[in-house]
Amino acid sequence: MEYLNLFIKSVFVDNMIFAFFLGMCSFLAVSKNVKTAAGLGLAVIFVLGITLPLNYLLYEYILKPGALVWLNPSYASVDLSFLSYIVFIATIATFTQIVEMAVEKYAPSLYNSLGIFLPLIAVNCAILGGSLFMKERAYETLGEAFVFGLGSGVGWFLAIVCMAAIREKLAYSNVPKGLKGLGLAFIITGLMGIAFMSFMGIQL
Repeated sequence: MEYLNLFIKSVFVDNMIFAFFLGMCSFLAVSKNVKTAAGLGLAVIFVLGITLPLNYLLYEYILKPGALVWLNPSYASVDLSFLSYIVFIATIATFTQIVEMAVEKYAPSLYNSLGIFLPLIAVNCAILGGSLFMKERAYETLGEAFVFGLGSGVGWFLAIVCMAAIREKLAYSNVPKGLKGLGLAFIITGLMGIAFMSFMGIQL
């Protein structure tokens, strides 16, 4: 039940897009087509689901103050937490490269559609934000870190697919010229953010 509560909260209440507005650049740029948006969303789920637990292990057993005590009791005073940003980004970049190579090989049309935004997952603030939230909230187990990463990825996927579906429908609507493109996208994002605030009352 605790894991389910964390997952639901990560998807709806602490949604990376609508609660924290992280990953907005790729969210706005790729959310014009549902198929392309879904492809990027799945890539984000994979990268978050893999890198967040891995970064949890790296932080717990190498980076945080006193983490190296398992090597030798004399290392109890060692604090490598200042390396967290570098290590987290390196981990994310590694798995992003794996995803990019896999998509290029098995889904070349999706690879061409995503363009520069697929490798930009490495610097997507939603991905790094997940690891930093994990560190700040001090999750106690690897399972919690994994569920949080998976839930955050699913929440980002849900946000970008919903946005793409709305924008596809609006392409056939009579939208005032001044609102076409990013203007209307920002308005929709704000309204969806308000809608997602209704999930804040969820109690499991």
